[in-house]
Amino acid sequence: MKKILLILSLLFLVENIMAQEKELLSKIDSIVKVELAKKSYKDSKTQFMIRGYGHTGFASVDTNGETESSFDGGTFAPIFLFKHSDRFMFESELEFSLSDGALEVGFEYADVMYVLNKYMTVRAGKFLLPFGTFMERLHPSWINRFTSKPLGFGHDGIAPSSDVGLELRGAFYLGNTKWNYSTYVTNGPTIKDGSIEPDEAGMLAFENLIDNNNNKAFGGRIGFLPFADSSTEIGYSIFSANGTGDKDSQYENIGAFLYALDIAFVKQVNGLSGVVDFKGQYNHSKVDNATYFDAEENETYTFDNVSDSFYVQLSYRPTMSGNNFVKNLEFVSRYSEYNTPEGAKWESNSSQYSFGLNYWISWRSLIKVSYETSDIEGGHGASGVSNIDSFAIHWAIGF
Repeated sequence: MKKILLILSLLFLVENIMAQEKELLSKIDSIVKVELAKKSYKDSKTQFMIRGYGHTGFASVDTNGETESSFDGGTFAPIFLFKHSDRFMFESELEFSLSDGALEVGFEYADVMYVLNKYMTVRAGKFLLPFGTFMERLHPSWINRFTSKPLGFGHDGIAPSSDVGLELRGAFYLGNTKWNYSTYVTNGPTIKDGSIEPDEAGMLAFENLIDNNNNKAFGGRIGFLPFADSSTEIGYSIFSANGTGDKDSQYENIGAFLYALDIAFVKQVNGLSGVVDFKGQYNHSKVDNATYFDAEENETYTFDNVSDSFYVQLSYRPTMSGNNFVKNLEFVSRYSEYNTPEGAKWESNSSQYSFGLNYWISWRSLIKVSYETSDIEGGHGASGVSNIDSFAIHWAIGF
């Protein structure tokens, strides 16, 4: 009986050992499979993000005594960002807005970027031009302190906003100072010959998705930050095109040269218990003289095609106030001018004063209340002086 019990005990022990060995082999097999999978499939570094901004509001405009008021249908500008790797990225912005009861879609930019090293990045496609700083850095509605752009920017302005081409940009230290730079080649602008819009003969049209000739435009900007706290930046930009007219037309070799000077100062001033923000930009445009045809007068004419514009802006925010409401307020003022060629159908001399009071709900959302008064002499064949006073209240948000 004792032998039988001993044999049964040995059999049970052997079976238990074999079961444990089988379980151990199964665990080892699982670990091996997991390690092989890790070697075969690496974690993806790709990332996708949607950012952007939008605004809506109300505006009342008085032009020479006639008043119009309307609620703004709103603008939605999504920005799509895709990171393929630590060096290779893509960005694009669309703009959706309501105008005259219809939906308008704007293709702002779309470009690919590749980081060559810590001092250089190359990008290609349609990108915002670093001509000064306003259009590239300050135009989004939640960054722009006013509900409008300064004179000379945007539609019918002389400051180019975007173009299609190739750009090299970056930043570096020189001693104790900081510098940033950009240089690019693009399709360049097209000169308007007056055949479609007679009152716009001699104006430049930017943002050409397809080049109208074999001439390319070249440009760049250099920025200088002299202080260690980066509170001040001074920049100089150029934009040059040897030919702006359509291929084989009489305007094909009409050249254009533009330059801009910009300055920015942002600093918390303890004596004023808040942040002072000063910005300014001067734009100059020189287009080669050409002869245009006036269909109404049945004669040709020419003019010295030189334009300039500038703006200066000053804002103050009492960020050191002990009152939470007061510290979120911002007082802002701006003055801008825009002067176009004498003798052109679009000859004008314009000036504008702007005053605003903003309330920051968060660091990327604000309520803007502004008043602007403008004096516009001439423009697009018009005569006389237009006095325009406008009041606006807008809510803008970046996301």
